[in-house]
This record gives sequence, C-alpha cells and structure tokens, in this order.
Amino acid sequence: MPNQITIKPSNHVFTAQDDETILDAALREGYVISYGCRNGACGTCKGKVIEGEVDYGIYQKTALAEAEKRLGMALFCQARPRGDIVIECREIGAAKDIRIRTLPCRVQKMRRAAAGIMVLHLKLPASERLQFLAGQYIDVLLKDGTRRSFSLANAPHDDEFLQLHLRNYGGPFSRHVFTRMKERDILRFEGPLGTFFLREDGDKPVILLASGTGFAPIKAIVEHEFRTHDPRPIVLYWGGRVRADLYMHELPERWAHEHSNFQYVPVLSEPLASDKWNGRTGLVHEAAMKDIPDMSGCEVYACGVPVMVEAAHRDFTSQCGLPEEEFFSDAFTPAAPSA
Repeated sequence: MPNQITIKPSNHVFTAQDDETILDAALREGYVISYGCRNGACGTCKGKVIEGEVDYGIYQKTALAEAEKRLGMALFCQARPRGDIVIECREIGAAKDIRIRTLPCRVQKMRRAAAGIMVLHLKLPASERLQFLAGQYIDVLLKDGTRRSFSLANAPHDDEFLQLHLRNYGGPFSRHVFTRMKERDILRFEGPLGTFFLREDGDKPVILLASGTGFAPIKAIVEHEFRTHDPRPIVLYWGGRVRADLYMHELPERWAHEHSNFQYVPVLSEPLASDKWNGRTGLVHEAAMKDIPDMSGCEVYACGVPVMVEAAHRDFTSQCGLPEEEFFSDAFTPAAPSA
C-alpha cells in the first residue's frame, strides 16, 4: 500500500511504494530534494522526520550518527517510510524540470592526465543531447547491474562530448578503464543526477573547494560561470597530496590570468622533493580558512574525498561563520577494490 509523504515547509505531497526510498519516490514524482551519492555515504540527503516512522536502511555511520537519529534525522536516499510520514528537507527547484534519462554513448577519446587519472570523452548518438546543470553527475551502468557515479567535467554549453575524470582506485571498473577499455567502446549511463550545482540566483562571493578528481564538477561550474558572465568573485582551492594530483593545474592558472574575478590557490599536503613545490602546503580547507576567516557572507561548494568535505563543513560552519544553508557538497565515495 502506498505511503503518503509530506515535505515541509513546502507542503508538497507525494506517495512512496513499499520498496521505494523517500528520495526515489520524490524524484519519480518530480520533487528534487538535495542528494548526492545515493548510497548512504555522503550525508547530502539528510533531513528530519517530523511525524511517522522510517526504516533507516543501510548507510555509513559517518553520514548519520546515532545522536542525529535520536533527533529525528534520516538519510532519505536509504530511508523507507513505515506508513504516512512528514519530513523536513531542502528542495531544489533548478533541477526539477531536467529529465533523468538512460542513454548509450561511445568512448570517443581517452587521455591519461596523470599516472592514475584518465579523462574520458563520451559521444552521444547524433540525435541526442543531454540537458544538465554544471556540477551534476551521471551513473555508468555496468553489465552486472551495478553502477559507478562520475561527475560531468564539461559545462552544459560545451556538450559535443561528455567529459569524465576517473581516478584508478583499484575497483573493477577502474581496472577495466585503465587496462581494457578502448576508444569506440559503447557504454550506457543514467543521468543527469545530483543537486551539486551553482545557485545562480545568489550574489555572494563563491568559494570552490576541490580535492583530486573533485576538480571535475568544479571545472564545469567555473566554465559555466565564465560563459554566463557572472560577476561574483570566485576563488578555487584545489588540493592534492603531490603535484601529479593537480592533473590540470595549468587550466585554472589560465583562468586566473584571463578573468579578473577568479582566483586560484593550489595546495599540496605531502609534496615530493621532485615536485619542487613552492606553493601552499597543508590541508586544502585549512588554507581557505586562513585566507577567509569570515565566511558568513559566502557560498561554499566542496567536492572530493569525504574526509575533506566533512572537515570543511564542520570547520567552516563552526569556526568561520558560514551559514549551514550556504554549504553545498558532493563527496566522492569510490567503489572498493574487489577481492
């Protein structure tokens, strides 16, 4: 029997089947609530259950603490209603009218940007174009029924190819890409997905925070902003362990040279002697805090490994005055290597 779900404060109402998560049901009925990984790892879809009960599903403890559950919080990408419920969460209007589709594509070009990083250019059928927002991601659908999520690194206006940045984490799909995939291979994907994209109705200075291949959606956002001539000040902090992790370092350097409202700050945590690094060192979010101790009038967009995103959220909101609602994130949760 369908369960009725009411969203506060909008009072939007939709129904969920017994086997549906709250997020899946909301998306099916056209209501986009904030979400990221869809596997209970990033915490982006966290909201409050005001009335009723839910089955919390399977999730990572770092994304939902027991203390938060006692306060009524749940991860809506995993939680399923047990009867009619009322929830409180952030709704995203900009993504509502973009249709999620399943499409084939061809691997048009493969380029190793660094030893463990591959840049893929995917070509859609001639009659197809993918409508998406800069910062969103797609799920590559594998033959065994699993899926892998990758952010789109190209801006919506530059859509001749879909660009993905892949790090070799050692999982089955990573190994396939780096050892067996070849140009002209055919893939299938679902997308666009996610609510990590620039809120274009704002006028606050923008802080962009990336670690490793978290640069991919940040690249799309920046190139979209240049295209729309957004005058807001934008500063990008891109962090890596060693110099090779900043695999497109010259690109944001060029942006900073060409655009007066854009600033680029690269940061390495463990540079090698061979890197001959003269730039900033340490944790990338701490570099941002040192430069901008008061973030109360800013928007922050953070993408990369969960530990960086979590630390930035915690420290920016608790120490720098960043309003909770002005922190937007996409935490990458790579698939584990197979045994």
